[in-house]
Amino acid sequence: MRVILERSNLLKSLNHVHRVVERRNTIPILSNVLLSAEGASLEMKATDLDLEVTEATPAKVERGGATTVPAHLLYDIVRKLSDGAEVMLKTDEDGNAMTVTSGRSSFRLQCLPQSDFPELSAGSFSHIFRLESAALKGLIDKTQFAISTEETRYYLNGIFLHTHEVGGKLKLRSVATDGHRLARAEIDAPAGSEGMPGIIIPRKTVSELQKLVDDPDVAVTTELSDTKIRFTIGSVVLTSKLIDGTFPDYQRVIPTGNDKKLIIDRQSFAAAVDRVSTISSERGRAVKLSINDGQVTLAVNNPDSGSATEELAADYSSDPIEIGFNAKYLLDVAAQLTGSEAKFMLADAGSPTLIHDMADETALYVLMPMRV
Repeated sequence: MRVILERSNLLKSLNHVHRVVERRNTIPILSNVLLSAEGASLEMKATDLDLEVTEATPAKVERGGATTVPAHLLYDIVRKLSDGAEVMLKTDEDGNAMTVTSGRSSFRLQCLPQSDFPELSAGSFSHIFRLESAALKGLIDKTQFAISTEETRYYLNGIFLHTHEVGGKLKLRSVATDGHRLARAEIDAPAGSEGMPGIIIPRKTVSELQKLVDDPDVAVTTELSDTKIRFTIGSVVLTSKLIDGTFPDYQRVIPTGNDKKLIIDRQSFAAAVDRVSTISSERGRAVKLSINDGQVTLAVNNPDSGSATEELAADYSSDPIEIGFNAKYLLDVAAQLTGSEAKFMLADAGSPTLIHDMADETALYVLMPMRV
């Protein structure tokens, strides 16, 4: 194999592909990226057996072929080469090593045979639809922070993507929860998503996808079945296994009878929560909200270091209420809101609270209170 290509093209593709590779691997081949040169392009592929990313980049192929080299090593080398340089990748006759040459720099990397590289067999996909990149990014960004990191409840370690009928219109919904908070976002269901199975996209896949959908003008082709999902974003193809489990009935935890309405400026609320929570202990970061006519008082009490309070003006005219929340969870939700104001729908100190984005009707957040 002998290939010449632009450093910038090679770096961009390697950047998309190498992140899938785990830093520590017991199986050596999984530390490698598969390079296949034919026609006028170089295709790169990396996998961790659950997730696979491939991308093709334009290249001048003088001699076709395929090999695998350490992914992070190749990425670090290309990253450190001078900008605008041309890079030549050339394998030895016996295929045991590959030379990376650029300008006066030359690197020799050990190869493993291409035949050892695992294929993530995709099988057939039952549903296929296209989404605008910005719409998919919205579904992920608004819910991804609520994904559980608790391995015992593995079915919560991802985003639940499914279709749901609202007022006679079919919506594509993403939901994530960790038992303490829940986030839900939705868009109009694209053609082809009708009757799709409800699927749970794993956390790692979600975070890779988030980095790939940064160009708002690109359409994303989504193919899925009960066990796998594939996203095609421009020249990048991401295939992933899905979490094999049943997502809980999240509708049950979304309260419908909360009648106390609080409207507050989002930025000043987030800043105040951030300030008063400075004094809270890392373990229990509870902030107490005392809500009265036209104002909210935030209070934090830490027996070890002291206390803090701050008052904020707010739009509230129901009965006074005191309720505690985890400060980090409040800040996470506030960071997702796009409008200048946040709307809280409260019931009492022991019941879940609904948070709405005043600028986006499709997003909804539920927070469980804390005892304070």
